[in-house]
Amino acid sequence: MSVQGYDPRTGRAHGEPVQESTAAEVAAAAEAGAAAFPAWSALSAGQRAAALDALADALDAASPELVGIADAETALGVPRLTTELKRTTNQLRLFGGVLREGSYVEAVLDSADPDTIPPRPELRRMLRPLGTVAVFSASNFPFAFSTAGGDTASALAAGCPVVLKAHPSHPGTSRATAEVLASALPEGVFGVVHGTGAGVALVRHPAIRAVGFTGSTGGGRALFDLAQSRPDPIPFYGELGSVNPAVVLPGAAARRPEELARGFADSLTLGVGQFCTNPGLLFTPPSLVPALARAVAAASGGPMLNERMRDSYRSGTDELASSELVRQVARGTAPDGGWSVEPRLFEVGLETFAENLERLSEEHFGPTGVVVTYDDVDRLLAVLPKLPGTLTGTVHADDAEHELAGRAAAALRQVAGRLVFNGWPTGVAVAWGMHHGGPWPATTNPLHTSVGATSIRRWLAPVTYQSWPEALLPAELRADNPLGIPRRVDGVLGTH
Repeated sequence: MSVQGYDPRTGRAHGEPVQESTAAEVAAAAEAGAAAFPAWSALSAGQRAAALDALADALDAASPELVGIADAETALGVPRLTTELKRTTNQLRLFGGVLREGSYVEAVLDSADPDTIPPRPELRRMLRPLGTVAVFSASNFPFAFSTAGGDTASALAAGCPVVLKAHPSHPGTSRATAEVLASALPEGVFGVVHGTGAGVALVRHPAIRAVGFTGSTGGGRALFDLAQSRPDPIPFYGELGSVNPAVVLPGAAARRPEELARGFADSLTLGVGQFCTNPGLLFTPPSLVPALARAVAAASGGPMLNERMRDSYRSGTDELASSELVRQVARGTAPDGGWSVEPRLFEVGLETFAENLERLSEEHFGPTGVVVTYDDVDRLLAVLPKLPGTLTGTVHADDAEHELAGRAAAALRQVAGRLVFNGWPTGVAVAWGMHHGGPWPATTNPLHTSVGATSIRRWLAPVTYQSWPEALLPAELRADNPLGIPRRVDGVLGTH
């Protein structure tokens, strides 16, 4: 069996097929990672940071070739993909900075105190890498959430080798990117496998100590259950489905209807709606609906990443349109041929939405939105906490509505991992302060993020060293702090 890439603009096969990995090949990759783990994890933070910087340089040098392959397999366009690859290499460099800064290990030193009850021995605690990590790449970001993306970068930074399960929507891109990684890293630190069966075998392999996944709710849940049903259950960090509700308060709707409509349509259709932060639900007063309908009707769609996604989008939105619960208020245009789809916008009243919340809050991956109209703000605020878990929640407010905006944020905070004010959720900055996560089904673990500096925390576990000789301690825990990193010493946080 093989994995074939396709050009979404035409639906025709592109490039040479990639052979699916056998069970023996999966085992070899996992075991190579396990063999490489002691040396990779033993490198100093500075040494791993230098390796990540060198990897970023190698990917930048290969940018023209990689972007060309990715455009042919995804139809996302050279400008978008060039920017995405640069985001990917900047992400690697960010983690180099995280390693050099050092607070990610959460070093804690407690002096011995025989006078406490019970007596306290000398305790020194820090986070240490888990082991080899399996990473499942995403379809919609062939660089930033795929082969060399955030899961891979953070795991490598943590000191964990990575075995990547490539996405079938861009096998050629995955193979070419993997070649750059394999050539820039020590043997066994990075491996790649292809095929659905290979992914299942990877999660089951005893050498794998954690899993990172970005994809569908169904696929993610199946792999999550598999990871938990192993004889030795392992952490599974999945980013799954999200409808990203946005609330427009009455004052904002009255003062800037055209601006809000354009911003919503642009965010909804960005990348043909194939962003995990696509604003699929918009709560607004009815007065904004005509402007929203005009903006979406004027928007153009495009080819989706694969035939299955196109078919799912069409069937899901057609079923929605044929129901008696909503009415379609706008339908945009799309190019002819290939796997193209057009934007669509539906409207429903708040009471009908609340009575059918589970059905009407389903994600339709693509450029489709559901506008929920309301007249009673208090009733709206009662409905928002009942939404499914989501990556983002957005509030648009006028200057005089800050108190009301705070109430809306308090309601959304119960279901969302990132709160956006007077903006749109598409676009996820790679930074220390970013949280890209949320309650189920947005992710399988709302405590963690898959984007930003703190995503490294997923691949680390705490270890306490009790009464160990100074010379045998990791450098991060030695009394003289040779690395100069932030630490908590006897309860006081500082660089000491």
